[in-house]
Amino acid sequence: MGLPTGHVTDIPALSRSAQLKALGNGVMPQQAVHALNLLLTTMPVGDLTAAA
Repeated sequence: MGLPTGHVTDIPALSRSAQLKALGNGVMPQQAVHALNLLLTTMPVGDLTAAA
């Protein structure tokens, strides 16, 4: 899911904290899509209507 295996982790000179900093928020869109898919597949259809 996302970047190829080792994209950041296969660089020996980077510490764990440097790897996380290099990735930054690049994983956020994938996490958001996954979370929305989980919510939409488990939420009853009637709950999608907005309260007036």
